[in-house]
Amino acid sequence: MSVSVIEQAKIQAQVLIPLVRALQAELGEARANALVRQTLGDLYRRYGEQFWRAKNEPDLGKAVSSAFGAYARDDALELEIIEQSHDAFAFDVTRCAYAEFYQALGEPELGFLIVCTADFATAEGFGPDISLTRTQTIMQGAGHCDFRYRRTRG
Repeated sequence: MSVSVIEQAKIQAQVLIPLVRALQAELGEARANALVRQTLGDLYRRYGEQFWRAKNEPDLGKAVSSAFGAYARDDALELEIIEQSHDAFAFDVTRCAYAEFYQALGEPELGFLIVCTADFATAEGFGPDISLTRTQTIMQGAGHCDFRYRRTRG
């Protein structure tokens, strides 16, 4: 039985939160956060590339929808689909267990750094013709997260 993404995030937080806090104390918050964003970004970009190659699905809506199925497993996310087509997948996250977890720890800013910033790097891994726009997150206190994936050319 595989471990769900939400459970992986909870396990990773046990190591990453103290590590990021130590880096912030040593390097300063801005430098430490930039280092974490870059390092995790490289990792999640590779995950995005691997997912996109393995999925081999030309329909953007189907591909991204299936990816979020994994993130939503174990009731981790509630999604409201706005648009799903060959060239777009737009949805709102109306409930997020990742945000609930980090907020319960009193660490929503680290939740945003560790969890939410991965979304853009992962999308970059999907290829240069796929863009993600997101203007708000539950992790940062908004009522919902607004994900808008679009094919930009081709």
